[in-house]
Amino acid sequence: MALRIANRYHAEDGIEMREGRDPAMAKKSRSGSRSAAQSSQMLIDERRRHILSLVQSEGRVLVGDLSRTLGISQITIRKDLEYLQSRGLAQRSHGGAIRIQSGALFDPSLQEKQKQHSQEKHRIAEAAAKMVQEGQCVMLDSGTTTSAVGHALKRFSQLTLITNAVNIAAELTNTPFEVILIGGTLRKNSFSLVGPLAEDVLDEMHADILFLGVDGFDVETGITTPNFLESRVNRAMVKASRRVVVVCDSTKFNRRSLSRIVPTSAIHAVITDHNIPREAEEALRSQNVELILV
Repeated sequence: MALRIANRYHAEDGIEMREGRDPAMAKKSRSGSRSAAQSSQMLIDERRRHILSLVQSEGRVLVGDLSRTLGISQITIRKDLEYLQSRGLAQRSHGGAIRIQSGALFDPSLQEKQKQHSQEKHRIAEAAAKMVQEGQCVMLDSGTTTSAVGHALKRFSQLTLITNAVNIAAELTNTPFEVILIGGTLRKNSFSLVGPLAEDVLDEMHADILFLGVDGFDVETGITTPNFLESRVNRAMVKASRRVVVVCDSTKFNRRSLSRIVPTSAIHAVITDHNIPREAEEALRSQNVELILV
């Protein structure tokens, strides 16, 4: 009589098994699945390291080129580039990614900055809003972190807002606030107003608190920005404010841009995330600067 052997499928491990097969074989197959998963993770890490090396050596990579070269879908490549950006290793751009720039003259656009560290900026903005009281006069300079602060301030019903940022003034148009947009020459890269007219107007102003975004923060040097005209307007803002609060994510520390705004001694408080370098944290506390970590 012919022996009938029935096939069955092990749903958990995706392994085809035959009745009468040694159970140890199934265990070995499951172990193999785990090994395959670990190997897959290694392949992902290796692929990302390869992409990073291309970004660093060539300065720019394109999603389409990487997809064809590596034989990987464009969706997967985009996820890899987003992962590298989240770790501060590359900067996403239209259709690909570019090498992180760190020179003193590097001045990314407002649109480029908006894509970076959005979660940290949201937490910083929420902490900044807690420092404000109804009826106060608040000053905001231009930038994506201060834009987030402006959005967080919408919970209030009575504030006076002074800013040199066209985009912030526009966003607060439908609020009950009195919004004062200082005059000046428009910097299209940052949507900010700068120049002698802006400085003259600020000389006549007074604010209870200033939230100041920065491009570089070296505790020994102070806070800096890549644009000379912007630094002069920011300095005038500091002079016009009773309390100065720097709002920036931790990647801005140990970095210097072209123009110094003010030394660290002119700052009252800093709001940043928990990834601030330890030496910067200790230096700020030693200078009696209030440090709020979010």
